[in-house]
Amino acid sequence: MAATPPSPSAPAPVLRACLMEARCEVLRILRTPSFALPTLLFPPLFYVLFGIVLASKGGARPEVATYLLATYGVFGVMGVGLFGFGVNVAIDRQRGLLTLKRALPMPAGAYVFAKMAAAMLFAAICSLTLALLGATLGHVELTPLQWLGLFAVDVLGVLPFCAIGLYVGMRVGGDGAPAVVNLIYLPMAFLSGLWVPLTMLPAILGTLAPAWPAYHLAQLALKVVGHDDGRGSLLHLAVLLGFAAVAMLLARRRLRTSA
Repeated sequence: MAATPPSPSAPAPVLRACLMEARCEVLRILRTPSFALPTLLFPPLFYVLFGIVLASKGGARPEVATYLLATYGVFGVMGVGLFGFGVNVAIDRQRGLLTLKRALPMPAGAYVFAKMAAAMLFAAICSLTLALLGATLGHVELTPLQWLGLFAVDVLGVLPFCAIGLYVGMRVGGDGAPAVVNLIYLPMAFLSGLWVPLTMLPAILGTLAPAWPAYHLAQLALKVVGHDDGRGSLLHLAVLLGFAAVAMLLARRRLRTSA
């Protein structure tokens, strides 16, 4: 009697299919220089310019380099999540790729899993690049536990922005997605104190900063290096999880009805 083939819902085949989808997504991104290069190069270039070169002229390079290492790490992973999901999902919808994937015998959730895995990989590369620049050119001195904590904040912190990007990608078309994402990405980065400390901005902006998820992720990163605002980590985690949960629920509703 012929052996019964494994059920498509068995854990091993499902995991294998998700990993294969993730591998294809990484290859797809690497073959799209218009996304991969800006995502991986812009945050380190900005950090070198503002956190190292310009800071060295102010006489406080290590302190500024340490602060901006944390905030530019957040800036980098924000871009990975928002553009990787917001733009790519919108393009996939416009080209009919989501409709095709629904017709394929692939596990439910493999599409989102693959994009999240790719986003975490690129966030890790961005974080490691910034850490290398900070430790060498910026003379940033952190303990091994602090380096590991900063890396963990960056890699895991990309997930709430993946959720936000997914919702954006399910709401707008492929042609308009880059503009919409930039309208979210750049103002949020500035208003969250990622480019310059909030203490250097008008007081009203500092008061409104906790409304942005990027602020809370930045505070977690700054807490690792000892430059946060003193609020508890649980508050920041709760806000980030709340943003991610709401965005995912809204995106899931759209995913059920959108092609």
